[in-house]
Amino acid sequence: MLAPRILLVDEPSVGLAPLLVARTIDAIKQLKDHYQLTVLMAEQNFTQAIRIADRGYVIVHGKIAFEGRSADELNNNDLIRQFYLGM
Repeated sequence: MLAPRILLVDEPSVGLAPLLVARTIDAIKQLKDHYQLTVLMAEQNFTQAIRIADRGYVIVHGKIAFEGRSADELNNNDLIRQFYLGM
């Protein structure tokens, strides 16, 4: 690929040690920033995913339960707190 515009990533943190998860997310963010990529990432590790996200969706039983249009919206949502942060 000479000039990719989108990067599709499915659960990059699955099975990795926490240190490797952070490094993997850092590498994806660097690719995103350096090549101005759109990143479409399915990820259950909310705290890592939010480091990259410009927008996010919470899917519950196959349906979109919440759409966050910014990192702030995602961080300040009760549904996300319940499902991903245990609050």
